[in-house]
Amino acid sequence: MTNIRVLVAPAGQRDYLRSAVVEGGGVLVDDVADADALIWTSPRDPAALTALLQQRPDLPWVQLPWAGIEHYRDVLDDQRLWTAGQGIYADDVAEHALTLTLAGLRDLKRRATATTWQAPSGLSLRRKKVTIFGAGGITASLIALLRPFEVEITVVRRQADVAVPGAVRVLPLHKRIAAIDGADVVVLALALTPETTGVIGAAELAAMSSTTWLVNVARGRHVDTTALIAALRDGQIGGAALDVTDPEPLPADHELFHLDNCLITPHCANTPAMAEPVLRQRVIDNLRRQAAGLPLLGVVDVSAGY
Repeated sequence: MTNIRVLVAPAGQRDYLRSAVVEGGGVLVDDVADADALIWTSPRDPAALTALLQQRPDLPWVQLPWAGIEHYRDVLDDQRLWTAGQGIYADDVAEHALTLTLAGLRDLKRRATATTWQAPSGLSLRRKKVTIFGAGGITASLIALLRPFEVEITVVRRQADVAVPGAVRVLPLHKRIAAIDGADVVVLALALTPETTGVIGAAELAAMSSTTWLVNVARGRHVDTTALIAALRDGQIGGAALDVTDPEPLPADHELFHLDNCLITPHCANTPAMAEPVLRQRVIDNLRRQAAGLPLLGVVDVSAGY
């Protein structure tokens, strides 16, 4: 296919993708009736996308902006090809996960907020046991970053019979307690689905030790917030370093902000400045692949929802 006609919508969001369409060899159009493809720029507006697709039920291809597309799960269908941002943000998010891990183990929340000299505390990451939930691009990037620390890595994933390079063992989700037991760090880097909502609750937190740090760079709803607060307050776990929370954003008076063993960043593992060049390149690459008849990148598994 040549001269792919592309609608970028809603207008006014991520307009840099319009120039990406041109660079990728596409032709910009202003009406979905004229489009061969839709690049949807809003991360959270499924109703608007549904309304637009109702005007073009035969539209063959939709490109979504993010890797986490849980807000659009009910819009997905088998009548068209869906692509998303899987993999393009992995390096940046993995870097943030490592940052949070080191900050947690090194007790930096207490240190950064202290106003008096304190006794030393903290643990090294070197040769520790790390359990990672998820086996996508973030996990692959994080495993590479962890290599110099000589850690022992366990991965929890949907398909436990598929090996993960760099992991000493791979376990299915229903064996997550065994995967957590003995871990010094537990990292959440998996897609949010009905199956993984609340995957870390009271039982999983009880399986952690008093020095284990929970690091979440996935979605806030993976974790039972009430159970987490209790575990942090009682010293049941070492701490939590969270880039995502439930609710999100957290109210200013939320208890998580005020616990010494909880470090919060405002869902900034992947910032707009980081996202723009890689999302732009994904659009360029996929348009060129579509024109050449090659498989597209980041194809969504509609049945799995990611």
